[in-house]
Amino acid sequence: MRHDSRKFLEDVRLAAEKIIQFTSGKSFEDYQKDALLRSAVERPFEIVGEALNRLSKTDSGSLDRITDFEQIIAFRNLLIHGYDIIDHTIVWSIVEDKLESLLREVKRKLSD
Repeated sequence: MRHDSRKFLEDVRLAAEKIIQFTSGKSFEDYQKDALLRSAVERPFEIVGEALNRLSKTDSGSLDRITDFEQIIAFRNLLIHGYDIIDHTIVWSIVEDKLESLLREVKRKLSD
């Protein structure tokens, strides 16, 4: 794995861990009511998507075991370009249903 590939994966790992830390013990209602929490979650998601986007352009083979990386990149684009139409239920469902899996895949890839 190339040095920059490892850095991009490490950026994904760190951002995902931040989201998990920020949302620990929080509910969807907490997320909806707290603009600071939403910002603290959305920014790391943007980093996750951008890091995977850069990785797809420099070392696409490193994405071979990252499930739905294209959708993750598209989600990043939505967060940035569709900031005014973000559906908070979707963001929260990704936190609850997808993030841990992504983190496991990235950690596995980093340990290769």
